[in-house]
Amino acid sequence: MDLKILNTFKTIVDEGSFSKAAKRLSYTQSTITFHIGQLEKDLHVKLFEKVGRRMVLTKAGEELVPYVEEVIQSVNKMNNFQTDLTECTGDLRIGAPESLLCFYLPYRLKAFHARAPHVHLLLQSMNSGNTLAALKNDDIDIGLFYATPDYGPGLGVARKNLGSFPLSFYASPRVKQKYNDFITGDQHYPLLSAIVQPPKGSLRRMFDAYMEKKNISLGNCIELRSTQTIKNLAINDVGICFLPQFVVQEELERGELEELETDRSFPPIEGFFGYRENKWMSPAMKLICEVLEENSSSRG
Repeated sequence: MDLKILNTFKTIVDEGSFSKAAKRLSYTQSTITFHIGQLEKDLHVKLFEKVGRRMVLTKAGEELVPYVEEVIQSVNKMNNFQTDLTECTGDLRIGAPESLLCFYLPYRLKAFHARAPHVHLLLQSMNSGNTLAALKNDDIDIGLFYATPDYGPGLGVARKNLGSFPLSFYASPRVKQKYNDFITGDQHYPLLSAIVQPPKGSLRRMFDAYMEKKNISLGNCIELRSTQTIKNLAINDVGICFLPQFVVQEELERGELEELETDRSFPPIEGFFGYRENKWMSPAMKLICEVLEENSSSRG
């Protein structure tokens, strides 16, 4: 049964006449008459009868009205199904190391929120290893993490590259005046502190490997997870830090931090985002992936 014919029938009922229905639907009078004739033929009943100059519903026609309305409503719901499905709502769980969470994600989340203001964002700070584990266990929907390009296969995580982030040692201008040479090996700085992440983090491992290779030792380490606090301590002359450049870009531009001399033997750190393989991609997940791909490697 043709939906157009059912729609013609309902429009006649709504408008109260064949002529008004024809005008509303931009049909000719003959088309309206043909549609009703076809519907009556399919149902084997008379739906309208002429009373004076008007066509009015028969008893069968009156009984048909709620059925036609139900069919048209169902079809409208189906037509709106894709729109309803693609509207971003619900929760979106994101995990990432604090450096990415605090200094990389905000600009991207601004773009995401402008397009999906009704999504409830749940953000968690965790190191890269824990982020990958959380993705595998479906504890988060999207994870951002650092890894080597060949790290990840077999973990059950689909991933895409965010970009390469240069790394270096940074300190306040006052500390740099005293301690700037991290190229020459076999040195000991007993009064200088390293402000670094706990040992399990990717950045800490790279920092320790460089210092061991150069046989450079410092007085002590101040360990903490907060990247912002690491920067604040470095700005206030407490010691040196080892961070991706995008994390300290604003402080470099303001002259609060300066890069120290190294041989740059440590490669840029690779950033990725990913999700659990074979996971159903909600509209919100699809959108955040699209935003991250659009803005990968760009500065916020």
